[in-house]
Amino acid sequence: MDKWIGAVVAIVVVAGLAWLAWRSWRRRVARDETLSAYEVPELAGAARFEAEVLYVATTPIATPLERLAVDGLAFRGAGRIEVFDEGLVLRIAGERASFVPADRLVSAGEATFAIDRGVELGGLVAVSWIVELHDADPDRIAPYVDSYLRARNPGDSARIIAAVNDIAAARPVLQPHHESEASDD
Repeated sequence: MDKWIGAVVAIVVVAGLAWLAWRSWRRRVARDETLSAYEVPELAGAARFEAEVLYVATTPIATPLERLAVDGLAFRGAGRIEVFDEGLVLRIAGERASFVPADRLVSAGEATFAIDRGVELGGLVAVSWIVELHDADPDRIAPYVDSYLRARNPGDSARIIAAVNDIAAARPVLQPHHESEASDD
């Protein structure tokens, strides 16, 4: 009898935790429903660079521990990055292909951690870009985000960073404390 009580309590606890996780994810999806990558256009010519990657996450810029549920980039998975003159394409297993136009790319650089992935120094590539915003509020500014990738082959991280930085055309975002200092002048 005591074993049954323990088993029932364990099942209730596990079910409660599963329900909380599901509810938390649904709230995150609702919060981020206005954010997405761009539709993949018809691209002329061959890719400048292609590489196999592990897609880790997309987070608000400079906040690597807060996952965004960006449409097309919500789940971690194996993928491929393709860099064209017009922008970059991320093809992640189980997700729709995502595009970031060159004029929305800010930069790429090395990173060491994001969400649940901690790696050696510079083991991740952080691609900073401006997300597409589907919002009824015309005054809302599209947020800057970082998408984290881990290159599958040695040396590809540096080549991804170089290829993205070659085509990046968006201006870097000013941090909030810089904006307030600039307005005081």
